Amino acid sequence: MRKAGDLMKEKVDSIIEILKNRYPDALCALHYEKDYELMIAVRLSAQCTDARVNLVTPALFAAYPTLEDMAAADIADVENYVRSCGFYKHKARDIVLGCQMLLTDYGGKVPGTMEELLRIPGVGRKTANVIQSVVWGKAALAVDTHVFRVSHRIGLVPKSCTTPLAVEKQLMKHIPEAIVPKAHHWLILHGRYVCVARKPKCEECGLNGICAYSIKPTNL
Repeated sequence: MRKAGDLMKEKVDSIIEILKNRYPDALCALHYEKDYELMIAVRLSAQCTDARVNLVTPALFAAYPTLEDMAAADIADVENYVRSCGFYKHKARDIVLGCQMLLTDYGGKVPGTMEELLRIPGVGRKTANVIQSVVWGKAALAVDTHVFRVSHRIGLVPKSCTTPLAVEKQLMKHIPEAIVPKAHHWLILHGRYVCVARKPKCEECGLNGICAYSIKPTNL
């Protein structure tokens, strides 16, 4: 009899292969040119859509075209640029203070370790994982609302994984390290366009018969 761990690995491998073929060109959806701009964009994306952030950042980055400019910005002025992203006072403060720390503590560079990143104002574990993955190419998996929902719904993680950190640890056990950065984007895209929160588009999904949700007698 095969072990539960082996069965889970087979399931994950099958799901990842399907998602890889469905989203071959998956990339970070946030628009940026410089590493610190990604840090800012991810901070703005908290409780906000990537599409909205991409509407806001062009004007923000044009107004403050360098890290030094952003670090010297008046927080109240930055608030006006990011207002539509929600929680704009906190986000504007974190943006300015975070850029100041990059200059004073990290030589003007976005650091690559979890410990260093978590010291930056406004940078939590999800943001740190995005930066480690996208900027540094590390096997780091950020768990946002899409990754959390999709992982549970299709059965990649057990119900006992009730926090983003628990989901992250479980996924990292089974997804090959080399494809973790891509797998993050595959899960996000699937959650954004197919496995949506309300009325998932199961008829468009290639995971029927593998996905735990699709094989339940009554979908919940």
